[in-house]
Amino acid sequence: MALNGDTNQLARDILVANDQGGYTIPTKGLYPHQWNWDSAMAALGFAEFDLHRAWLELETLFSGQWPNGMVPHIIFHKPSDDYFPGPDVWGGDHGPIPSSGISQPPLAATMARYIHAKDPVLGQQKLAKLYPKMLAWHKWFIANRCHEGAIFTTHPWESGRDNAPDWDTLMTSIEPVGLLPYTRKDISMVESSMRPHNFDYDRYLYLVSLGKKYAWNETELRKANPFRIAEPGLTFTTLRAAKDLRHLGESLGHETSELDKDIHSMVEGLDFIWNKDKGYFDARNTESQVFSGSLTNASFLNWYAGYHSEEMLLKLREQFTTVSYGVASHDPNSTKFDRERYWRGPTWAIVNFLIGKGLEDMGYSEGFELRERTREMILKGGFSEYFDPITGEPKGGHSFTWTAVVWLVWAGKD
Repeated sequence: MALNGDTNQLARDILVANDQGGYTIPTKGLYPHQWNWDSAMAALGFAEFDLHRAWLELETLFSGQWPNGMVPHIIFHKPSDDYFPGPDVWGGDHGPIPSSGISQPPLAATMARYIHAKDPVLGQQKLAKLYPKMLAWHKWFIANRCHEGAIFTTHPWESGRDNAPDWDTLMTSIEPVGLLPYTRKDISMVESSMRPHNFDYDRYLYLVSLGKKYAWNETELRKANPFRIAEPGLTFTTLRAAKDLRHLGESLGHETSELDKDIHSMVEGLDFIWNKDKGYFDARNTESQVFSGSLTNASFLNWYAGYHSEEMLLKLREQFTTVSYGVASHDPNSTKFDRERYWRGPTWAIVNFLIGKGLEDMGYSEGFELRERTREMILKGGFSEYFDPITGEPKGGHSFTWTAVVWLVWAGKD
């Protein structure tokens, strides 16, 4: 599916086609609602050619914020028969718009900083109302998802990496009792070999049912929900968001000492997710303290958070000798590596971008190499959801928003 014609225009066309008039869907059919971290990336993409539309994307995302500060991972602005589970399954009626009851990696503050830099005057105007909402979301993470400075997830979907091997051991221990019959919609649109197994979906929905049962009360769910895993993806994205919130807060003249404390705590918390035996950042069960033993693309997000690790750099260079198109979502040398199944092997342009931009910002040439590999991957495989990390073959959904954004803001740049 090699791209023909003006690639920049093709990417812009995808954003416009997926624009729902204030928010952007990841792709038609498979994902017909507003997803949290997808939307933050969409805002960054729109900023390449329409700053007002970029800010509107973030404003619409935060229009679904709950009173407790949580910004849901899905906001159901309008009904759709294409997606399951919908708002009735979630019981996510605790905010102004029907939504899921969990969050997702907080990219919004970081993307807001990038967009603000393009026009600081407009940015200051937009941040006047948006900044307090972003700060409230950060405080929600610190209050409800922080363990010894590391950030944990309470559902695989909250991590953004649904079926990553990080969760395997804990998922196996969960018995999805009382689960009602359901029909998946995803495997009617994408080959089942590219999607999570039914075993996983049973447990995803069981965890959702627990949340609904306890009305998404975090205090109650601390006792009832067995899924609590500190992991690199959420930890690094929350750390980066805190740093960017501090920068934006200072530009607005706000007091940021609390953010200083949170940043210090999270940097210290990196020790909790550092697997000394394996020599990489790893997901860790907050109850058993056991590491997952999973080297994933999230493990390499340390540079995105502004944190260098020589050990991780060596791991990255090693992977470059095995994988042609960036960073695989799971270690290619692992027996669990699956080249086409979602977050168990494929390369995701979005994560390549976050890793690569972090490397570039910190002055490491590997970031530029990762950008070139991502560029080749998109030119070869189009704007797909994810890709075979070895052949570059497109996988998952097509005409994907954040892959188009990655091209516009990074991979397609000279």
